[in-house]
Amino acid sequence: MSSTHSPTSGPGHPDHDHPHATAPDPTGARHPAGPPPWPDRGDDQWDELVTRALLGTDRRPAHAPDGTPCGPTALLDAAAVHAVRRRAGLQPAPAGVLPERAPEDPRPPLPPAARRRLAQLLADRTGGSPGGRRGTAPDLTELIPQWLAAANRHGYRAPAALLPPLLDAARARTDLRPHALVFAGPRGRWLAGLNTDWRFALRDGAPQAAVRGGPDGGADADAVRALWEEGLFTERIALLSAVRLRDPDAARDLLAGSWATERAEDRLMFLDTLRAKLSGADEDFLEEALGDRSRNVRATAAELLSTLPDTAFGRRMAARAVSCIGLDRGSGGLAPNPGGPSLVIEAPYECDASMQRDGVVAVPPTGKGERSWWFGQLIESTPLAIWSAKLGGRTAREVVGLPVADDWAADLHAAWCRAAVRQRDQEWARALLGLPTAPPSDATGTDSPAERSKLLATLPRDERASWAAVFIAAHGLSEAFQLLGVCTVPWAPPLGRAVVDALDIAREAGSYPWSFSGVMGLAERCLDPREADRLEVLTTTEDEREDASPGAGGYWSEAFQRLVSTLRLRAAMEAELESAGP
Repeated sequence: MSSTHSPTSGPGHPDHDHPHATAPDPTGARHPAGPPPWPDRGDDQWDELVTRALLGTDRRPAHAPDGTPCGPTALLDAAAVHAVRRRAGLQPAPAGVLPERAPEDPRPPLPPAARRRLAQLLADRTGGSPGGRRGTAPDLTELIPQWLAAANRHGYRAPAALLPPLLDAARARTDLRPHALVFAGPRGRWLAGLNTDWRFALRDGAPQAAVRGGPDGGADADAVRALWEEGLFTERIALLSAVRLRDPDAARDLLAGSWATERAEDRLMFLDTLRAKLSGADEDFLEEALGDRSRNVRATAAELLSTLPDTAFGRRMAARAVSCIGLDRGSGGLAPNPGGPSLVIEAPYECDASMQRDGVVAVPPTGKGERSWWFGQLIESTPLAIWSAKLGGRTAREVVGLPVADDWAADLHAAWCRAAVRQRDQEWARALLGLPTAPPSDATGTDSPAERSKLLATLPRDERASWAAVFIAAHGLSEAFQLLGVCTVPWAPPLGRAVVDALDIAREAGSYPWSFSGVMGLAERCLDPREADRLEVLTTTEDEREDASPGAGGYWSEAFQRLVSTLRLRAAMEAELESAGP
């Protein structure tokens, strides 16, 4: 058999090992196997090679100095040789200035078990599961805020090696930043100065450093003034808020000093920071703000003034409001008290200049009548104590229970709800909430879930939990989500039992758990972890009823397993933070 070996290739041929042996090219052209001897023009040649490689030699042909066309292989060979030349000829850059040494953090270190837990939480920040189904495993992303808050309560410092993932987590989630920056401490701020991705930590941390950087941990007056005059808007807001919490008068004086030169939108945001520790000492400044050019600034100043007792603003609004409400002592014949006293409303017919100066917005939103709009603003800004004297010494509950003529009840009660929330008046909040067992549609004061939750938030924590527990036991979970959101964590035992019982009733009804996913998520974060053992019985899959949704029992079992495992994980996290052992 004759040999098929090519006479022009293979070992032994003169050109086989030669550095410039010719090689075939897909274009049919022949060129040296090594890169063509193109003249070295430094970076210009490199840019040209990159451009040709991106466009392709068909669109931008390459040629050797002798005019021979070069195909893709030759182009890539030339690029490889030039890359080696660039690296070999690289001159070392001058040494940079080393950063200052990281500051000391005197707080105690985390216990080893808690450190390992933090590493696990930060490594699993993506959360969720493929396909959107949560499974039975706890959602670690939802537990990071609780872990950070607990670590800060214990006064631990963050491990140095975990500062980068901690700052990455805070960068991605603004809700983590307050707790994360406290936990990161001075070393976290030092590290953020070396990476522009973490500059948020400098913005948020600078105000705290200024108000705590003076002698004995007090405010550094020069640093506060410099940051207020030269800082970014977000830094100035954070600074004013921090100063307000430590020294309300100093914060107000700081704002007053630059008030006239601030932009309207900035004045609005700055004014809102005065909500913290608001007192009668702020009345004069807020009265001046009522004359502001901006309607929104005037409205915010009026809202803040309406929360203070015994102000000139409150007396002016009360004089207007009482003229709008009269007591008919028996001729109305209105339900639920036919022949008894009732309230008669005479809403204002105009919004004059003095009303607008006091923050009343003249133009109503779409769908709202002018008179009802003006009326609501007057009532919500009037001190609630005025109504007992105006209406025959009646209590708040008695006033709220009076019939209201001509379909004005909804507007009047909604305005009273806003006034009770602003003034933190617990007597009026109870009256407007009514009994938790009453049907929401028959509520005397309000049937709005949003208004109910705001009223509930004004009550003491134990009373909040008790009211919400009775409401859930009577009406289920369909309107309970917002109420649960204002209850203190962990939930009190009666409230926790009411929520679990309502979830169990929903399971027995045969519906899917997805309609209650929001409540179930709250339960994972808010139930007392000690409830885990009691809930174990709910993790089993029971026989489905004939009228149940297909597969609902399995989904409920999965949801309760996740709830139990999350509660146990929360208990373990707290125990780890309290332990000093390995």
